[in-house]
Amino acid sequence: MKLLRYGPKGHEKPGMLDDGGAIRDLSGHVADITPALIHGDGLKGLMRIDPASLPVVQGPVRYGVPVIGSRKFIAIGLNFADHAAESNLPEPSEPVVFMKAISCLNGPNDDVTIPRGSLKTDWEVELGVVIGKRASYVEQVNALDHVAGYVLINDVSERAFQTERGGTWDKGKGCDTFGPVGPWLVTSDEVPDVQNLDMWLDLNGKRMQTGNTRTMIFGVAEIVSYVSQFMTLEPGDLITTGTPPGVGLGQKPEPFYLKPGDVMRLGIEGLGEQSQTLVPWCAAGSGDVA
Repeated sequence: MKLLRYGPKGHEKPGMLDDGGAIRDLSGHVADITPALIHGDGLKGLMRIDPASLPVVQGPVRYGVPVIGSRKFIAIGLNFADHAAESNLPEPSEPVVFMKAISCLNGPNDDVTIPRGSLKTDWEVELGVVIGKRASYVEQVNALDHVAGYVLINDVSERAFQTERGGTWDKGKGCDTFGPVGPWLVTSDEVPDVQNLDMWLDLNGKRMQTGNTRTMIFGVAEIVSYVSQFMTLEPGDLITTGTPPGVGLGQKPEPFYLKPGDVMRLGIEGLGEQSQTLVPWCAAGSGDVA
């Protein structure tokens, strides 16, 4: 099942994608796609709905973030060995955990804003995990039982803020619009092997990143188990799991970064595609969590 939210910012409606690629309106059954809805019996109830019984949404639509009301946006750094190498950093012995601000959440095709003072805004295609069941001190063997589904994420990053301004990585990861998510939440039953998904990102039509989740240093089950040792994971929480090589930071002979007018297009097998245009910061600019 592919769950989504569609419509203007702040006025999204819940929807479902049918097997033919048509959006079906779920608003006659649920008010929105929320953490409470994707917890346990809520998902089971939605799975019993025949998509053909739902109204078809006509015309092109804007997608919002697939789940509204997430309380945590957790990220794993350097989780592909070749990306660690291009970053000139050692392969980690344990998952590198940092946080992205909830306020950076953005629709999958909405513009991405280059922050004021940015020198090194960068791209990162990533697999996102959406928690569906409370997880605390979960064993790895049971970890995937706590996952509602998976999403496509662009972990947009400002490298100078991240590594050259002191402190933690968070300040380069949580800028407004730096968390495009979607277009859909794909439930776990439709992803038979989460450790074998192709992923890619193009910049202005040129392929920059090509990878597969099988080359992750720490797999999804290990990540969920690991993070649950340090904080309780709740329904709706997002974990973005790392990026393959090919980011701007790793370009040879010299790194290069995003500028206004650039277009990022990215996708993960079975999870859909995103496209974002880069726009300059202005005093009126802001992110959107819808």
